[in-house]
Amino acid sequence: MIDCISVENMRRSDALTIEKYVPSLELMGRAAKGVYLACAWTAPVAILVGSGNNGGDGFALACILQERKIDCTVFTLSDRLSADSAFYAQKAREMSVKIKPFTVSCLQSFSMVVDCLLGTGFRGGLRENYRAAIAAINASCACVVSVDINSGMNGDDGSAELAVRSHLTVTIGYVKRGLLTENAGRHIGRLVCADIGIVLENEEWKI
Repeated sequence: MIDCISVENMRRSDALTIEKYVPSLELMGRAAKGVYLACAWTAPVAILVGSGNNGGDGFALACILQERKIDCTVFTLSDRLSADSAFYAQKAREMSVKIKPFTVSCLQSFSMVVDCLLGTGFRGGLRENYRAAIAAINASCACVVSVDINSGMNGDDGSAELAVRSHLTVTIGYVKRGLLTENAGRHIGRLVCADIGIVLENEEWKI
């Protein structure tokens, strides 16, 4: 049996863990390592990152791939980054990871595409650049890996006007309730959970 939780419970559990047990940068590094270990990597790899901590997971993953000499390029959708994301973005630059702005045609030559655009906190409508990025991912011939949740999807109910269609989704910490819905099943080929040591604040469901 494994835990299945709400987005709010995940947010509170993450905050509790950071406050009392594990620094946020360490958790982000663990998340990236969990994604790395969940995949059989085929270069070249494109990593699409947004402005939040989901994007930070992508920058941290790029550092791991670079260390292992797996060719990767990070494509950014925003100049604004969360503090933790900015830390790993700077580390990636220092390691000479290729970092470029996203364009609608940038994914044509990649074997794998990693979706680190939007996390479980996403609500409401998609901005046009994110809509274009999701459409480009879905139109690519690459193997698609979504980190934590498929970008554009609601983590509690699985609903989505437009969401990334992944071959593999590596959710972080615990399975979110929305990932088990019928709609999520139409977007996700395979789902795995990377345990990164987040302390669960409240048990909700078991699967």
